[in-house]
Amino acid sequence: MAEGKSREAWNHTASIMAMIANVNRDPKKHGPYGAESFHPYLQRARSAPKTKNLSILKVVFVDGT
Repeated sequence: MAEGKSREAWNHTASIMAMIANVNRDPKKHGPYGAESFHPYLQRARSAPKTKNLSILKVVFVDGT
C-alpha cells in the first residue's frame, strides 16, 4: 500500500516535471519530454552495453604465456 501511494505521488510529480521541462526546452535541441523521463518507477531498463570482439585479449593474456 505504501508503494502504491508513492507511485501515485510520483505520477503527479513526474507530470509536473515534464511540463516544466517542455516549457523550458529548446525545440531544436531536444524533443518533447514525457512523464516517464522523470518517473523513477517507470525508468526503462538500460540495455547492456554492446561489447566488441575481445578475442585479441585472449591471445595476449591467455595464449601469450
